[in-house]
Amino acid sequence: MPAKPYPTNVIKKAQGVLNGWNQIAPVPTYGTLTAASLTTDITSAAAMEVQIAALEAQLADRRVLRDAQLKSLWDKVKRVRNYVKGNLAMTRPSIRWWAAPA
Repeated sequence: MPAKPYPTNVIKKAQGVLNGWNQIAPVPTYGTLTAASLTTDITSAAAMEVQIAALEAQLADRRVLRDAQLKSLWDKVKRVRNYVKGNLAMTRPSIRWWAAPA
């Protein structure tokens, strides 16, 4: 994964800049950039970070459930293959191919 084009603590840095900016009286603007617009961006970015953290937790939970389901499925596949291999494969050559382990 390529490096991100911003530091990992950009929200914290932006809050520090905003705090310093608000201490200047009167609060200056820089072209179209204002303290209010920076505040809006910080709030939006922080909200997205919270959403992403929640989604990552959900994804981790889903992966655990998926892994348990796939393990159970694989155990059943092995049981069927072993049964076929042990009981039917010698007498029915046409079914040997699917009873072989993957």
